[in-house]
Amino acid sequence: MSLYDKVFSHNKEWVQNQLQLDPAYFSDMAKSQAPDFLYIGCSDSRVSPDAFMGVKPGDVFIHRNIANLVPNNDISSLAVLQYAVESLQVKHVIVCGHYGCGGVRAATTHDDFGYMNTWLRNIQDVYRIHREELDSLEDPEARHRRLVELNVREQCLNVMKLSFVQKRLFGSQDIRVHGWVYDLANGQLKDMDVTLGDLGPNLDIYRFKNTEVPN
Repeated sequence: MSLYDKVFSHNKEWVQNQLQLDPAYFSDMAKSQAPDFLYIGCSDSRVSPDAFMGVKPGDVFIHRNIANLVPNNDISSLAVLQYAVESLQVKHVIVCGHYGCGGVRAATTHDDFGYMNTWLRNIQDVYRIHREELDSLEDPEARHRRLVELNVREQCLNVMKLSFVQKRLFGSQDIRVHGWVYDLANGQLKDMDVTLGDLGPNLDIYRFKNTEVPN
């Protein structure tokens, strides 16, 4: 049996196991979703948020792409964000990067990746913004890890730039944006302690009117 065929064989076994544990599992799951979390992460096959977060299906709305980016003009990530924030009313938006990220490494090689160059330019822009700090790190691996962290923080700022996010950040104040980094080498999560107070000065230029708490 090929690896592809094994997927369907495993699926049949999994369905039967779930039904034995809970006969209403699939019928209940099909009714609706009400996740507390929106997870924006890297497409890397070694990073499995369901596993390291210890959550159940339906707990997390997930969007993944190369290097966990939230570009200002990427319709895919913006559509996911708007749906999660406005329709699903998630309470937490998480941007999660990971050390050893191939996309982040590729962005610093100066190699030509064709169409991917446009996507990787978002990471190169992060490097440009923080060039003084990154260039001061002589160890290439330390520089890579710091760029992963700074990329997460910049993508969190991109999330906060959005008008529908600001309405809840500054208006109802019932949502938080978090930056995480996952370490492939030991499976541990690092909270980057992203806060409004921390990113606030950089967010000011992107603020919209009428997003303050009503008097």
